[in-house]
Amino acid sequence: MKYNVLFPGPLTQLAIESPRGLFHDVKTALTDSLSWSKCVKDLRWLRNQVVAPLTEEFVFRACMIPMLVPCIGPTAAFFISHFHHIIEQFRFGQDTFEILICAAFQFTYTSIFGAYTAFIFIRTVHLVGPVLCHSFCNRMGFPAIGSVLLHPQRPVILFSYQMGVLLFLILLFPFTDPAFYDDCSLLLTPRSACT
Repeated sequence: MKYNVLFPGPLTQLAIESPRGLFHDVKTALTDSLSWSKCVKDLRWLRNQVVAPLTEEFVFRACMIPMLVPCIGPTAAFFISHFHHIIEQFRFGQDTFEILICAAFQFTYTSIFGAYTAFIFIRTVHLVGPVLCHSFCNRMGFPAIGSVLLHPQRPVILFSYQMGVLLFLILLFPFTDPAFYDDCSLLLTPRSACT
């Protein structure tokens, strides 16, 4: 629940636009073995829903953050590990100006998302939350707010977006309370580990 509380807007839009209903589509996708078979054979789906969330969250959250937080603090640790996207685009030979524009947007988006998943990991010291959040966000994609403004059901969808942001802000700290996770938190790690 805490990982998809930010998405009532996009989920409402999907439900409105789904010809048979969103819940029917979700039920069919979960119970249809042919659907799962197609997903597992689709390399792009495997990359976006399984490999990327597991590897990125393992490397950036589970490996790097426990080493960085005691030495430089949680705020700096949130942002340090998000420059890899720019290097990847240079390798593929994209135009420098295009790379800078895309990198600025992607850096902003991935930094905010990375800070969020780092926050979850630091507060809970569990990798499952960031991995599920990463996979779900990859599936949902960046919200298409432009299409919402032209949608016939705009008031309902915009209200859902606002409720998602409000619920996210209200529930962020209660749902990541270290008391739910055996009182573990990297914020409690002594700084003597760096000396």
